[in-house]
Amino acid sequence: MAAQTQKTFKLNTGAHIPAIGLGTWQDEAAQEAAVLVALQAGYRHIDTAQCYGTEPAVGRAIKQSGVPRSEIFVTSKLWNHKHHPDDVAQSLQQTLDDLGLEYLDLFLMHWPVAFKRGDDPFPSDKDGNIITEDIDYVETYKAMDAVRKTGKTKAIGVSNFSRKELERILENSPTVPAVHQMELHPWLQQKDWAEFHQKKGIHVTQYSPFGNQNEIYGGREDHGQLVNDQKLVEIGKKYGKTSAQIALAWGISHGRSVIPKSKSPERIMQNFDIAFELQDSDIEEIDKLDKKLRFNDSSKDFGYDLFSDLEGKQK
Repeated sequence: MAAQTQKTFKLNTGAHIPAIGLGTWQDEAAQEAAVLVALQAGYRHIDTAQCYGTEPAVGRAIKQSGVPRSEIFVTSKLWNHKHHPDDVAQSLQQTLDDLGLEYLDLFLMHWPVAFKRGDDPFPSDKDGNIITEDIDYVETYKAMDAVRKTGKTKAIGVSNFSRKELERILENSPTVPAVHQMELHPWLQQKDWAEFHQKKGIHVTQYSPFGNQNEIYGGREDHGQLVNDQKLVEIGKKYGKTSAQIALAWGISHGRSVIPKSKSPERIMQNFDIAFELQDSDIEEIDKLDKKLRFNDSSKDFGYDLFSDLEGKQK
């Protein structure tokens, strides 16, 4: 599938975001090769973040790829210790320097919670608890909007916000977020929440589109793996596709972009090979798989009540 024929979604800024991107969380040493493989395979959407520690590797791969900058949609995120309005521009510039880029296509607020200002991305007390700071995310968002006006990012948005938190952004800023990046997959569908975004003109990007049983989030091993869900496997056989490819196609069929993460060249290319349409009956079958199962809830680690009014909140 050539890059120019990729499916894209139009954002409220008028720009287009490719339906499938590559997530670059973790495995810093593997990211340069992974991003290079992805760009060579035709990906034109790369998702990273300052806290991942992978931005220099991502930047090297973009440079090596030879793909024109204008053809690549690059997303990064503001980390929690840089929420103070005075820190936002500097943090974005650090990201650009690390990536070796002049601008981002999308700059997201990674979480609604602010950590203590400073150079430590995970400031903690003597007991190991994260030190948070009382900085209103609305003011952080306004500072992000100010840097948007400089051209150093084409669009801004949020990630991991609750409904109440997003509504406060909408009530207090004239700039509607272009994108909300959130955990969303066949086992955590959040249908009403997704519909809310459609009505407000906010595009949804699904992270952890296969669920996420990384030990950093407590595993949730008791539920098995989403890619082994028998319904997804069964539908996959019908199309000659893997269950993972079906999960991605399902998200895209609902108008959302997806950002699977992989460092395996074979899987990177396989995830990209989803230029097929699911039949309505199969989409409906997958729609029935919702378990309201959230894997990624950092509330305890962050000392902040995340996802307070959303489905799937871990107890």
